[in-house]
Amino acid sequence: MKQLKLGYALCGSFCTLAESIGALEELKKEGYDLYPIMSEITYATDTRFGRAQDFRRQVEEICGREILHTVDQVEPIGPKGYLDLLVVSPCTGNTLSKIASGITDSSVTMSVKAQLRNQKPVVLALATNDALSGSAKSLGTVLNTRGIYLVPLGQDDPVHKPTSMMADFSQLGAAVRAALEGRQLQPLLVVR
Repeated sequence: MKQLKLGYALCGSFCTLAESIGALEELKKEGYDLYPIMSEITYATDTRFGRAQDFRRQVEEICGREILHTVDQVEPIGPKGYLDLLVVSPCTGNTLSKIASGITDSSVTMSVKAQLRNQKPVVLALATNDALSGSAKSLGTVLNTRGIYLVPLGQDDPVHKPTSMMADFSQLGAAVRAALEGRQLQPLLVVR
Protein backbone atom coordinates (compact mmCIF):
# COMPACT_ATOMS: atom_id res chain seq x y z
CA MET A 1 0.00 0.00 0.00
CA LYS A 2 1.37 3.41 -0.96
CA GLN A 3 2.21 5.96 1.71
CA LEU A 4 -0.32 8.80 1.55
CA LYS A 5 1.04 12.32 1.09
CA LEU A 6 -0.52 14.93 3.36
CA GLY A 7 0.06 18.64 3.21
CA TYR A 8 -0.11 20.20 6.68
CA ALA A 9 -0.65 23.96 6.71
CA LEU A 10 -0.45 26.05 9.88
CA CYS A 11 -2.04 29.50 10.23
CA GLY A 12 -1.65 32.18 12.87
CA SER A 13 -3.94 31.03 15.65
CA PHE A 14 -0.81 31.22 17.79
CA CYS A 15 -2.48 30.04 21.00
CA THR A 16 -3.31 26.70 19.33
CA LEU A 17 -0.03 26.02 17.50
CA ALA A 18 1.21 23.64 20.21
CA GLU A 19 -2.00 21.56 19.97
CA SER A 20 -1.79 21.55 16.19
CA ILE A 21 1.83 20.40 16.27
CA GLY A 22 0.80 17.63 18.68
CA ALA A 23 -1.83 16.51 16.14
CA LEU A 24 0.86 16.65 13.43
CA GLU A 25 3.01 14.27 15.50
CA GLU A 26 0.07 11.84 15.69
CA LEU A 27 -0.33 11.92 11.90
CA LYS A 28 3.37 11.12 11.56
CA LYS A 29 2.92 8.11 13.87
CA GLU A 30 0.05 6.96 11.63
CA GLY A 31 2.55 6.74 8.77
CA TYR A 32 1.65 9.66 6.51
CA ASP A 33 4.29 11.36 4.36
CA LEU A 34 3.97 14.97 5.56
CA TYR A 35 4.56 18.17 3.59
CA PRO A 36 4.65 21.19 5.95
CA ILE A 37 3.24 24.58 4.93
CA MET A 38 3.05 27.73 7.03
CA SER A 39 1.37 31.03 6.40
CA GLU A 40 3.89 33.79 5.94
CA ILE A 41 2.85 35.37 9.25
CA THR A 42 3.09 32.14 11.22
CA TYR A 43 6.49 31.39 9.66
CA ALA A 44 7.96 34.71 10.80
CA THR A 45 6.13 35.95 13.90
CA ASP A 46 7.23 35.58 17.52
CA THR A 47 4.39 35.87 20.04
CA ARG A 48 3.81 35.32 23.74
CA PHE A 49 2.96 31.71 22.80
CA GLY A 50 6.41 30.99 21.38
CA ARG A 51 9.13 31.91 18.95
CA ALA A 52 8.58 31.32 15.24
CA GLN A 53 11.94 29.59 14.86
CA ASP A 54 11.03 27.10 17.59
CA PHE A 55 7.71 26.23 15.92
CA ARG A 56 9.47 25.92 12.54
CA ARG A 57 12.11 23.61 14.00
CA GLN A 58 9.48 21.34 15.59
CA VAL A 59 7.45 21.10 12.39
CA GLU A 60 10.48 20.42 10.19
CA GLU A 61 11.77 17.73 12.58
CA ILE A 62 8.41 15.95 12.56
CA CYS A 63 7.95 16.15 8.78
CA GLY A 64 11.56 15.60 7.77
CA ARG A 65 11.49 18.38 5.19
CA GLU A 66 11.59 22.16 4.94
CA ILE A 67 8.45 24.23 5.37
CA LEU A 68 6.85 25.77 2.29
CA HIS A 69 5.94 29.34 3.25
CA THR A 70 5.49 31.41 0.11
CA VAL A 71 2.91 31.39 -2.67
CA ASP A 72 5.48 30.45 -5.30
CA GLN A 73 6.65 27.46 -3.21
CA VAL A 74 3.15 25.97 -2.89
CA GLU A 75 1.87 26.82 -6.39
CA PRO A 76 3.21 23.53 -7.88
CA ILE A 77 0.79 21.57 -5.68
CA GLY A 78 -1.84 22.33 -8.33
CA PRO A 79 -0.16 21.26 -11.56
CA LYS A 80 1.87 18.44 -9.98
CA GLY A 81 -1.06 17.18 -7.88
CA TYR A 82 1.20 15.30 -5.48
CA LEU A 83 -0.83 15.64 -2.26
CA ASP A 84 -3.54 13.11 -1.40
CA LEU A 85 -5.04 15.44 1.22
CA LEU A 86 -4.37 18.87 2.69
CA VAL A 87 -4.92 19.75 6.35
CA VAL A 88 -5.16 23.37 7.52
CA SER A 89 -4.55 23.30 11.27
CA PRO A 90 -5.12 25.67 12.89
CA CYS A 91 -7.38 27.41 10.39
CA THR A 92 -8.03 30.99 11.45
CA GLY A 93 -11.24 32.91 10.75
CA ASN A 94 -9.26 35.07 8.33
CA THR A 95 -8.09 32.04 6.35
CA LEU A 96 -11.54 30.44 6.54
CA SER A 97 -13.11 33.58 5.06
CA LYS A 98 -10.51 33.75 2.30
CA ILE A 99 -11.10 30.09 1.41
CA ALA A 100 -14.87 30.66 1.36
CA SER A 101 -14.39 33.68 -0.92
CA GLY A 102 -11.80 32.10 -3.23
CA ILE A 103 -9.03 34.49 -2.21
CA THR A 104 -5.54 33.07 -2.79
CA ASP A 105 -3.12 35.61 -1.40
CA SER A 106 -1.06 33.44 0.95
CA SER A 107 0.82 30.17 0.93
CA VAL A 108 -2.03 28.47 2.80
CA THR A 109 -4.90 29.75 0.65
CA MET A 110 -2.94 28.98 -2.52
CA SER A 111 -2.35 25.41 -1.32
CA VAL A 112 -6.09 25.03 -0.63
CA LYS A 113 -6.94 26.35 -4.10
CA ALA A 114 -4.42 23.97 -5.65
CA GLN A 115 -5.81 20.99 -3.75
CA LEU A 116 -9.43 21.76 -4.64
CA ARG A 117 -8.40 22.29 -8.27
CA ASN A 118 -7.27 18.67 -8.24
CA GLN A 119 -10.56 17.58 -6.65
CA LYS A 120 -8.75 16.25 -3.61
CA PRO A 121 -9.86 16.69 0.01
CA VAL A 122 -9.06 19.57 2.34
CA VAL A 123 -9.55 19.22 6.12
CA LEU A 124 -9.92 22.39 8.20
CA ALA A 125 -9.24 22.45 11.95
CA LEU A 126 -10.88 25.73 12.85
CA ALA A 127 -9.65 27.98 15.69
CA THR A 128 -11.21 31.42 15.68
CA ASN A 129 -12.78 33.85 18.12
CA ASP A 130 -15.44 34.91 15.60
CA ALA A 131 -16.78 31.59 14.26
CA LEU A 132 -20.29 32.44 15.46
CA SER A 133 -20.16 36.09 14.41
CA GLY A 134 -17.99 37.59 11.66
CA SER A 135 -16.83 34.24 10.25
CA ALA A 136 -20.21 32.46 10.57
CA LYS A 137 -21.14 33.12 6.93
CA SER A 138 -17.80 31.70 5.77
CA LEU A 139 -18.24 28.66 8.00
CA GLY A 140 -21.61 28.03 6.37
CA THR A 141 -20.07 28.40 2.91
CA VAL A 142 -17.27 25.88 3.48
CA LEU A 143 -19.70 23.42 5.07
CA ASN A 144 -21.46 23.42 1.71
CA THR A 145 -18.30 23.24 -0.42
CA ARG A 146 -17.43 19.95 -2.08
CA GLY A 147 -14.04 18.63 -1.00
CA ILE A 148 -13.81 20.58 2.27
CA TYR A 149 -14.23 18.74 5.57
CA LEU A 150 -14.03 20.01 9.14
CA VAL A 151 -12.47 18.55 12.23
CA PRO A 152 -15.31 18.37 14.79
CA LEU A 153 -15.46 21.62 16.70
CA GLY A 154 -17.19 23.37 19.57
CA GLN A 155 -17.25 26.51 21.62
CA ASP A 156 -14.04 26.67 23.61
CA ASP A 157 -15.20 29.25 26.21
CA PRO A 158 -18.91 30.08 25.79
CA VAL A 159 -19.02 32.29 28.90
CA HIS A 160 -16.07 34.58 28.17
CA LYS A 161 -15.82 34.15 24.38
CA PRO A 162 -19.37 33.29 23.21
CA THR A 163 -18.60 33.47 19.47
CA SER A 164 -15.33 31.50 19.62
CA MET A 165 -15.02 27.93 18.31
CA MET A 166 -12.10 25.54 18.17
CA ALA A 167 -11.52 22.17 16.58
CA ASP A 168 -11.07 19.12 18.76
CA PHE A 169 -7.48 18.48 17.66
CA SER A 170 -7.62 14.96 19.13
CA GLN A 171 -10.04 14.06 16.32
CA LEU A 172 -7.81 15.30 13.49
CA GLY A 173 -6.60 11.82 12.50
CA ALA A 174 -10.17 10.48 12.40
CA ALA A 175 -11.27 13.51 10.34
CA VAL A 176 -8.45 12.87 7.86
CA ARG A 177 -9.43 9.19 7.49
CA ALA A 178 -13.08 10.14 6.97
CA ALA A 179 -12.19 12.79 4.38
CA LEU A 180 -10.07 10.28 2.46
CA GLU A 181 -13.27 8.21 2.26
CA GLY A 182 -15.22 11.27 1.07
CA ARG A 183 -17.26 11.82 4.22
CA GLN A 184 -17.55 14.36 7.02
CA LEU A 185 -16.66 12.98 10.46
CA GLN A 186 -19.69 13.15 12.74
CA PRO A 187 -20.84 14.54 15.01
CA LEU A 188 -19.52 17.80 13.67
CA LEU A 189 -20.45 19.87 16.73
CA VAL A 190 -18.97 18.74 20.02
CA VAL A 191 -19.06 20.00 23.58
CA ARG A 192 -15.55 20.99 24.59
